[in-house]
Amino acid sequence: MMSNEALKPMSDDKRSWGRTQGSRLVDPYKNPGKLRSPTVCPQCGAIYAGGRWRWGPRPANAGEEVCQACHRSDDGFPAGVVTLSGSFVVPNRVALVANVRQQEQSERRDRPPNRIINIEQGEDRIVVNTTDVQLPVRIGEAIRRTFQGALERHFDENSYLIRVDWHRDV
Repeated sequence: MMSNEALKPMSDDKRSWGRTQGSRLVDPYKNPGKLRSPTVCPQCGAIYAGGRWRWGPRPANAGEEVCQACHRSDDGFPAGVVTLSGSFVVPNRVALVANVRQQEQSERRDRPPNRIINIEQGEDRIVVNTTDVQLPVRIGEAIRRTFQGALERHFDENSYLIRVDWHRDV
């Protein structure tokens, strides 16, 4: 869960890119109105019912709407970017990526919109792009707990984007 400090409301302008709803910042990819319940995402199969997305069997009377996570993935427009860097990354790449995937599986089990778009592996870094702003924090904290290192978070309210940077040298 994000701290209140990390996700402060941006403005009262409901049309702004990182719009607020009450005192909460809202994902601009999230449907601004309530969807018909039940609704199924035709791409991932998540079901919107009772005001939130869940996993389960497809109801017979469900409408269809692409969920915000699939929409972000299709557009290649992440809400979160985790960068793992430093000389520690090269010899520990497999363990780092396994830890990232484990965090995604745990988060996605109860929150279908929170998932990884892709993982880009460079020579001395790993970049993880996510569909939400909570999963990057979870990934960063788990990597720091497991492998130590330095962790920084930067939230851009105007573009609804969180950057989590972890660094460790051997």
